[in-house]
Amino acid sequence: MPLLVILVKRQGDILELKKLIGDIQYEVLRGNTDIDILGIENDSRKIKKGYMFVAIKGFSVDGHEYIHQAIDKGAVCIMVERDIDIRDDSVTVIKVQNTLDVLAYVSSLFYGEPSKKLNLIGVTGTNGKTSVTYLVKRIFEENSKKTSVIGTLGSIINDKKIDNKNTTPDSLTLQRLFSRMVDEEIEFCVMEVSSHALDLKRVEHVDYQVGIFTNLTEDHLDYHITMENYYKSKLKLFNITKKYNIINVDDTYGKRMINEISNNVPLITYGFDKKSDVTAKNILYSSSGVEFNVLTPKGSIPIHMKLLGKFNVYNALAAISCGIAYDVELHVIKKAIESMDGIKGRFELIPLKNKDFSVIIDYAHTPDGLEKVLTTIKQFAQGRVVVVFGAGGNRDKEKRPIMGEIVSNLADMCIVTSDNPRFEDPDRIIEDILAGVKKGKAKYIAITDRKEAIRYALENAKPKDIILLAGKGHETYTIIKDKVIPFNEKQIVLDILKNID
Repeated sequence: MPLLVILVKRQGDILELKKLIGDIQYEVLRGNTDIDILGIENDSRKIKKGYMFVAIKGFSVDGHEYIHQAIDKGAVCIMVERDIDIRDDSVTVIKVQNTLDVLAYVSSLFYGEPSKKLNLIGVTGTNGKTSVTYLVKRIFEENSKKTSVIGTLGSIINDKKIDNKNTTPDSLTLQRLFSRMVDEEIEFCVMEVSSHALDLKRVEHVDYQVGIFTNLTEDHLDYHITMENYYKSKLKLFNITKKYNIINVDDTYGKRMINEISNNVPLITYGFDKKSDVTAKNILYSSSGVEFNVLTPKGSIPIHMKLLGKFNVYNALAAISCGIAYDVELHVIKKAIESMDGIKGRFELIPLKNKDFSVIIDYAHTPDGLEKVLTTIKQFAQGRVVVVFGAGGNRDKEKRPIMGEIVSNLADMCIVTSDNPRFEDPDRIIEDILAGVKKGKAKYIAITDRKEAIRYALENAKPKDIILLAGKGHETYTIIKDKVIPFNEKQIVLDILKNID
């Protein structure tokens, strides 16, 4: 079987298929390789004249079913992984073993291997990824380095926001983003790397300089099935880094990871353990932030950050460790950490006028995430802690009663409601959560309509109450069956309070 070769050229250039070079095995089912390629797409709707269409077999959609649509739109080359009957002699059809693998390789080379031209930092873990990426971004910017972010809140390139379909986009989208960063002279990119992305090869042929591990707790078991599979998917990142691996040594899986990383790059550990390379001492928590001394291989310095809670100290230590890896001066790191006011949907306090209670929005949607957020709130709460929360549909059901019990033990009032039910019956999801809630001590009520659940919490708020809206965070939508419906929780709160007034 001959080799398919891929030419290293940028989008917009004309590529001669016969000159493409690489290590990909292929078979020509129809046509020839003596044609020009103007672009690559894996979405038939985006095909333009002269493009190559790579047919990907996904979980619910198979790109092979849309080949004729791609041809109608002007595709001159189709890449498939199974025999396809195409009778159009003007189209070249190439068969490979796995189009998902090939797409990652082709995408990187097509855009000139842009990740090699960036200082690319990957952040992975169950909780804290978004906060760590933005803290690292702030440190580098304080050090006068142009820095981009890719993650749950979207991609930021030169202060321009681009929405992402996934926390970690597919390989083709990633390479386009990297290419744009190179064009705009970005030096650093800090990106969230999800377990799905690592498992589904979205980050194949991506050059990571640094990997950061935050923690690992129960999540995504609908996909990974076991925690062992979940852990092994995360481990992959730390075997492909080139400069440093940064690991939370206080986390059980972090300790294990240190012994199982086969990569020989230097290691920086962080945590509260005295054996950590970067650690926090003399920690003082308050309702206005956290004060602590950070001890590093470069020395120590006091920090007073506005972010709240122990979990944000861990996030700060991870970001500080990354700064240390790149020799950023401690006084620069200090200024950056202390200047962070907050991150959208992460322990976000909604500004309320003339109210004697508080409303916090947070993305916490796992047992560990909820426990950390509620433990932080309990440190400064003067009144009741009221939690409005649910659980996503078509996701791991095992965590639902665990979430319910944790919230019931740490809150005074639970309002169990809907949260992206997808194709599941929201009332059945609520029943799963209530099985755990009933084991705790808090009062509770179930209100399926999330907007009405929020209204109930606001209308029944008492002086000094703290109302936590958990689960949606930055999301401005809810997913019911296959429909994405606008649902901006922050605006809903403000609208309800306006009507109450």
